[in-house]
Amino acid sequence: MSSTLSFGGFMVESYFDKKMSWIKFPVKRLLLTVTTYLLYSFIASYLLTAVFTILINDAETIRKIDWVKMMDNTILPVIVALIIITIFTARSWLYEWRNAAIETEQLRSERLAGQYQSLKDQLNPHFLFNSLNVLSSLVYESADQSAAFIQQLSKIYRYVLDVQQEELVPLSREVEFAKNYLSLQKLRFDDSLTYTISISTMQGYYLPPLSLQLLLENAIKHNVISNKNPLQITIKQEGESLEVSNNFQPKQTKEIESSGIGLENIKKRYELLSDRAPQIREIEKAYIVILPLLKVEK
Repeated sequence: MSSTLSFGGFMVESYFDKKMSWIKFPVKRLLLTVTTYLLYSFIASYLLTAVFTILINDAETIRKIDWVKMMDNTILPVIVALIIITIFTARSWLYEWRNAAIETEQLRSERLAGQYQSLKDQLNPHFLFNSLNVLSSLVYESADQSAAFIQQLSKIYRYVLDVQQEELVPLSREVEFAKNYLSLQKLRFDDSLTYTISISTMQGYYLPPLSLQLLLENAIKHNVISNKNPLQITIKQEGESLEVSNNFQPKQTKEIESSGIGLENIKKRYELLSDRAPQIREIEKAYIVILPLLKVEK
């Protein structure tokens, strides 16, 4: 009886696993599973009890057996069947729920990875586009400056290519790149551009790649830079955040050519990587962006 009931429970669950999903039709699946199995259990236990009674009692025959009274003997097997089907149902539901959860998480991870890669793919052409725009203006101003700019650009562009596939890069690499990028810009602006970098602890901290470059680029692009009005950029660490600030002296007219990539790109990448978000402040003619420093869990 035990083997028959267990076998039936296994077969019923196997059949409905192929035909109907717990996730899509939970109530219908439960009702059909329980109804089918209880019907099977009643018929199987009824027949087995009858056969057993005939085999052990010589006085009983198929014609003499009390078929109505035999139904009383199916009560216990049906109760056992309820216990068995509860176990099989819970097992089947948990397995399907786990598989669905794993599949959902995989799809979510793939979607987030695709979104993040798309955001990173914006950076390479964005950097090159703006650098070429600067170079085009320098060509007409100074051939020597243009040559120096190209040489320095080729060195720092290597970093852009190296970090293109990275989600996070060490703070030390980003700061080093920021120094090289600002040195590149000083070829163009000379003493009209000054900067200060003050970092106390770099070990263990990370940033989305090219975050600093995008902020520095925005500061240079959208502010007046001249001998009379020099642009001062400061990068300093405040606890577990990096503060990038500049004196706010916006241009009266916006530049015609703008890719629209910058702070928005950084915000979206932080949304995908962390629950901490960049902050923007504008105080006393100073424009400040605070980037959270991220840590990599091992």
